[in-house]
Amino acid sequence: MSKIELDKTDRRILAILQQDGRLSNQDVADRVSLSPSPCLRRIRRLEDAGVIRQYVALLDPAKIGLGLLAYVNVRLEKHSDGAAGASGARRPTSSPHADFALSVANWPEVVACYAMTGEMDYLLRVHVEDMDHFSRFMMQTLLTHPAVADVKSSFALQRIKDTTALPLM
Repeated sequence: MSKIELDKTDRRILAILQQDGRLSNQDVADRVSLSPSPCLRRIRRLEDAGVIRQYVALLDPAKIGLGLLAYVNVRLEKHSDGAAGASGARRPTSSPHADFALSVANWPEVVACYAMTGEMDYLLRVHVEDMDHFSRFMMQTLLTHPAVADVKSSFALQRIKDTTALPLM
């Protein structure tokens, strides 16, 4: 995927939309000193290029009953690339990583999952109601996955910085 060239006006548009994606095209155009038509063309180009992936409402987890935030490091079992068939020939099987990624996509508690370098294979960001909910998620979901070998959890005590805005250099 190639990097998209952004000029100063594109960066200003992106910074504005990262702060408030509900602004009208007219409001964005006014803030970047463009008329509405060229501003809309720029925004559409940024959307079409995939720079702007989507527009969302950001929710306060605590206000919807998800008061516990955990970061979970996951290490998977190491499996061979294939299993021997009756003839002794190796046949490909799905990888533990692919199976795990498919499973994670269906776990609503996991709001982010990253493949990592280092000792652990994945880092999960998990939002749950409380420690009981976290315990159920761990015991009934994560630890029952056949590819999971080890997990290490950390809990957020205080939010210092939490932004979705990317730095626009």
